[in-house]
Amino acid sequence: MGLTRVTARLSGLGAADSYEAVFLVDTGAVDSMAPADELEKIGVEREGSMSYELADGTVKQYPYGLVRIEFMGETTAGRVIFGDPGSEPLLGVTALESVGIMVDPASKTLKRLPAIPLK
Repeated sequence: MGLTRVTARLSGLGAADSYEAVFLVDTGAVDSMAPADELEKIGVEREGSMSYELADGTVKQYPYGLVRIEFMGETTAGRVIFGDPGSEPLLGVTALESVGIMVDPASKTLKRLPAIPLK
């Protein structure tokens, strides 16, 4: 499958500052990730840390914070991992699913679901 990207904006809960970038949509990632230095600039606080399995199978501990996530005219909130400085921002599947958006594997584009499943 090819790469899908989307412009997204992150802001700390209750904060005025935001970080906007083109995020790689990663349906294999549960949480989203942004460079730690960018998150610190906008005042996102570390809430805890979790172990994450990387694409190569290694496990790494990352701190995470809570943010407001805006993309494609939708708004949600969730965890964001404090990635290494300069790392490519990732938009995880939790953010996508929470606003009813999925990746169409044939066209490699983001598509809105007709309704968010509640069953």
